[in-house]
Amino acid sequence: MTGSGRRAPAACPGLAARDSLYTPAHVVDVDLEAPGEPRSPGGARTDAPGGRVLALVRLHGHPLGLVSVDGDFTDTVRLGLALADAAHRHLAAPLAPRVVRRAAPPRLHGTAGAPAVSVVVATHDRPWMLRRCLDSLLRCDHPSYEVIVVDNAPADDATRRLVEDRYRDRVRYLTEPVPGLGRAHNRGLAVARGRICAFTDDDTLADPGWLSALQDAFDDPAHRERNGGGPGCVTGLILPAELETPAQSALERHGGFGKGFTPRAWSLRDPPPDPLFPFTAGRFGSGANMAFRTDVLRSLGGFDPATGTGTPARGGDDLLAFFQVIRAGHRVVYQPDAVIWHRHRRTDDALAAQAFGYGAGFGAFLAAAVRHRPGTLPALLRRLPLGVAHAAARARARAAADGPLPGPADAAVLTRLELRGLLYGPFGYLRSVLAARRADRLPRSPDPVGA
Repeated sequence: MTGSGRRAPAACPGLAARDSLYTPAHVVDVDLEAPGEPRSPGGARTDAPGGRVLALVRLHGHPLGLVSVDGDFTDTVRLGLALADAAHRHLAAPLAPRVVRRAAPPRLHGTAGAPAVSVVVATHDRPWMLRRCLDSLLRCDHPSYEVIVVDNAPADDATRRLVEDRYRDRVRYLTEPVPGLGRAHNRGLAVARGRICAFTDDDTLADPGWLSALQDAFDDPAHRERNGGGPGCVTGLILPAELETPAQSALERHGGFGKGFTPRAWSLRDPPPDPLFPFTAGRFGSGANMAFRTDVLRSLGGFDPATGTGTPARGGDDLLAFFQVIRAGHRVVYQPDAVIWHRHRRTDDALAAQAFGYGAGFGAFLAAAVRHRPGTLPALLRRLPLGVAHAAARARARAAADGPLPGPADAAVLTRLELRGLLYGPFGYLRSVLAARRADRLPRSPDPVGA
């Protein structure tokens, strides 16, 4: 990822046309430097697909926005020209200030024999997804990194065999027998050797420049903290790796994981004009694309083991970590150059469960924030009515834009599921805390010999 310059916020991720909820789309990645060479998510070469194509458009490696075209393209050159034309028509604001190349900043080197970056991938009984994720991670262009797979409460040894047989000597394998994403992340954090510890999920594909872009954000002098170190946390852009089903498109339409194409930073020393800050941790990023200074995250105690997918809390581990970093006086930076591609749930049932889980995770995060920092309760209570009003206004705007749609794809249905999850979240977190205490009293067995 080389280049500099700010992008305008006009080109935000999301689908533009209402009928796109039911129109399958091939997702590609194209740089206007070489528009005739589009790539599939994760950096692999792609043929020219027919039908609707949704493209991430870049300039000198910088993501500018999303455009879509329709047609039967006979080759990638014709597809690239159509995408470039659409980019110049629809992304005029980001294209106006020409991006100028700059030399990459010096790389952060680890200690002798240690990598600069550790990547932790938690997984649970999805070796077919994990394989594609690991293949993409091993194509990253960063010169010094390690990959750690944490097998969370596995039902069998399929993941262990995959790592041992296909990735021996390239991927480290660990197990965490107690379910919970926060607990699995802590297992990886405990053995991470890099100064930066990055996290992604097994249902993602990493962009080849993902780790380099994350490290550039940590090294950027503009983000230096008073102690001379980089930001405490850096998050990145998350885009759909595929849009092949109505459920996948509905999730992206509802907001997806994307946080826009403009770099941002948050800290207590320079708070944004947001009356809900810092409780709006969901605006900082998502757990599928986040990295921390390893020393900062360890000093905060890592992730709350009572949060995350796989626990009764259903989520909240990433949001609480962002919140804790901010409250500890560090800076959280959003860097859209660091791209992760996410494979959304494909079915309506999975979409409904995910919407409920989003709300539950946010409710669990709020409960966990008060538990860890009781002094924040008065501030939260003051902000809560405004937050509810803001969420309701956004829900009405989405429903008006979409109109009524069948099943879980309807914006109003998804919003109701999220609100139900939000009400459940604090109770789910309490259940999860009690379960975590019981689990911590159980003896642990050693890890099997892995890669």
